[in-house]
Amino acid sequence: QVQLVESGGGLVQPGGSLRLSCAASESIASFIAMGWFRQAPGKQREFVAIITGDGATTYADSVKGRFTISRDNAKNTVYLQMNSLKPEDTAVYYCKATRVIGLRREYWGQGTQVTVSS
Repeated sequence: QVQLVESGGGLVQPGGSLRLSCAASESIASFIAMGWFRQAPGKQREFVAIITGDGATTYADSVKGRFTISRDNAKNTVYLQMNSLKPEDTAVYYCKATRVIGLRREYWGQGTQVTVSS
């Protein structure tokens, strides 16, 4: 069973930065895509960013220009660099990995809390 472990969350002031990490228990080269999602209190989980196996990236409009997703295959880790953070970025951030070997399978991490507040 694939395990994804997020880290790097915390409390930051508006305008600050954080870098989230998502470490996989096996080679991330086997995933067709890895992404970040977030869920704020009382809201549905929403898409933040995704990176494919060949490095193509897509971002939600709300984070475009502020967040950067990247991957390090040697470390089996995906990162989310978050700059110019706003209070509305406050949420639990989840990592997701997608693999297609015959069947499509998705794996989720346990989440890491990000709080943007002065």
